[in-house]
Amino acid sequence: MPGGRLTHEDRRQIAIWLTEGLGYAEIARRLGRPTSTISREVARNSARGGYLADRAQQAAGQRARRRGPVQAAEPPADGRPAESVRAFVEQFATLLVGTGLPRMPARVFVCLLTSDSGGLTSAELVGRLQVSPASVSKAIGYLEAITLVRRAQDSGRRERYVIDDDVWLQAFKADTGAHAKVAAVARHGIEIFGAGTPAGTRLGQMAQFFTWISEQMNDSGLTDAVVRDALTVLAALVYAARPLTVDELATALDWPIQRTADALDALSRRPILSDPLIVEQAGRGAFAVTPRPDRLSSAQRDALIGSPRSTRGTRK
Repeated sequence: MPGGRLTHEDRRQIAIWLTEGLGYAEIARRLGRPTSTISREVARNSARGGYLADRAQQAAGQRARRRGPVQAAEPPADGRPAESVRAFVEQFATLLVGTGLPRMPARVFVCLLTSDSGGLTSAELVGRLQVSPASVSKAIGYLEAITLVRRAQDSGRRERYVIDDDVWLQAFKADTGAHAKVAAVARHGIEIFGAGTPAGTRLGQMAQFFTWISEQMNDSGLTDAVVRDALTVLAALVYAARPLTVDELATALDWPIQRTADALDALSRRPILSDPLIVEQAGRGAFAVTPRPDRLSSAQRDALIGSPRSTRGTRK
């Protein structure tokens, strides 16, 4: 059977997903198998009561016995009971599938994760999981793309797939960058749809949430001194009430140019520092502050623009 023999757990999942109304193609995608494998499995093992996992497993076992002995899966090198290890891999992989990881990459990842060395060859993965080399290769490609696995060579120059000790930190940083991008795109959407529209309101909530997540997760490396400088620059721009260049800010604050530039860079990298304002370039190297578009609705902005201006923009 392409992709290796279906396990009892695979058949249980097929039965559940068929009951939920999923098509063969979607079930195949979730299991990391060809669609033909699923359609053949259901056609071969369905009866009047439909497709039942236990009955399908029993029928598959009977056919296998008629064909002769099946090569057993390669036992783990660490000497632990192979059946217990396989059961754990399938259980853990099923949980990871629930988080959005496709089933075959989840199985490969857990298999690597639970190996003592943290790395296995393609042949070892094929033996332990009883799947095809093509399935392993596709799963590894997926895991590499999300920085959970990398390739290495052992002393025999064989290619091994490895999980690094800092894999979670790498994934953590990748997620942080993605969260910041989502927040930025959501803020751009507010400008398109308008802050006072239903879409703008939802995008504003989304932008706030993903900005907060990104800031909480981001290992920015900003020191307390840089944060204080950033807030001082923000206050200077608000007080000046006009765009200022880096040179003008540095002169007014009596700071070195680099210190001023670092403060502006911090405001750019950590938008939460200036919330509810945004520091933007106003042309010709000047910087200015404006309110974030998601903080006020269009009705609120209109009301403020129409309010008395006798005290706005004045200082004693």
